[in-house]
Amino acid sequence: MCNSHDAALPAKMRRIMNLTLQVLWSLVVMLAVAALALTTVVAARQRYAGWSWWLGAIWAVSLGLALVALGSPWRLVNVIAEWLLLQWPVAFLIGVRRFHARFQWPSELRFDGWVLACAALVAAIGALAWPVDSGPAALAGAGATLAVHLYVACLLFCAPSGRDGAALRCMAAVLLACALFPDAWALPAWDAVPPLALRGFAAAAGCLVMSFVVVTLMRDRTESQLRDSRRRFRGLANVDALTRVPNRRRFEELATRLLSVDPSGSAALMIFDVDHFKKVNDNMGHAAGDHVLRLVGRCVQEALRANDVAGRQGGDEFVLLLRRASTAEAIAVANRIVARVQAQSHGAGLPSISLSFGIVHLHHGETLSDALRRADQALYEAKRQGRSRAVAAVGDEANPVFTDSERLGLEAA
Repeated sequence: MCNSHDAALPAKMRRIMNLTLQVLWSLVVMLAVAALALTTVVAARQRYAGWSWWLGAIWAVSLGLALVALGSPWRLVNVIAEWLLLQWPVAFLIGVRRFHARFQWPSELRFDGWVLACAALVAAIGALAWPVDSGPAALAGAGATLAVHLYVACLLFCAPSGRDGAALRCMAAVLLACALFPDAWALPAWDAVPPLALRGFAAAAGCLVMSFVVVTLMRDRTESQLRDSRRRFRGLANVDALTRVPNRRRFEELATRLLSVDPSGSAALMIFDVDHFKKVNDNMGHAAGDHVLRLVGRCVQEALRANDVAGRQGGDEFVLLLRRASTAEAIAVANRIVARVQAQSHGAGLPSISLSFGIVHLHHGETLSDALRRADQALYEAKRQGRSRAVAAVGDEANPVFTDSERLGLEAA
């Protein structure tokens, strides 16, 4: 004789089964939407290595859930569904390996395949040897799922540091939760839900979290690349491409900033150019002229102190700001530059190179543009005196007075 509770049990089980089917189909739709969203994000940004594995894992789990929801009596269909639900942690790991190709993971890629193959074999044996809802089949499927999830989670906990590593370690915790969730089928409240459906719930939840993690990884990578690109573009905009010294605009920015913090009237400024540079271009070609300019730029950077600033004004003309330096110290710097240039030009198959310098010591309260005009007057005076020399100017622009004049190195032929 059956009591009222026993009579109501089949109806309760039917309600649970109907609810299970509704949830399964809802998860299929959600995973499809997540896969489409991931595809859209990739199409709108950049296709990174590994994204196809992540996308394939989501679609595979969607198909596996659909097979579970259809409830086919064929055991082979259940085996295929088991495989589709089992693969996603390893597919996610392979995608991460490709995404972080330079990181040295504790295990190799081929070992990932062996772990997945062994787990799939155990799950298939359990599904083919016993009915899908039986205890041994459920135990085999749960054991295979646990092994795969634990393996991938342990590797993800070894992820590189930084924001990516934090996201991957969060994903490792989700994998552990997904591995343990199917054990809830043993609770009385879940008796009516097939173990394969419970593993499907866990796989779907894990894939949904995975889609957010994947979007986070790609977004952070895109932002990092954009920052690097901006940094490179700023460098290209501020540095002369040929000589690798600051261009005119960047020099004026740096020099103005330094003059604003240094004591007024403490810096020396000098302009110099290559003597007879047009002859080098005419006789040896523009490639040789570019070689000369690169050589001069390199020697300038080698001769200056770290706090000094160099710039290319244009053509063969360069400008230097020497902080807290006197005119005599500026002439000494000019001597060092000329010595380096002439020593290195001989070994580079270039003719003897000479430079002419115009030097000024900034007045109190003098602007950079005013000092540049005075230094330019001194440079013209150095040219007038025969080139290959440094000339210093005092006084103002209207009444320049040329004081120190020193021969530098060997005059170019």
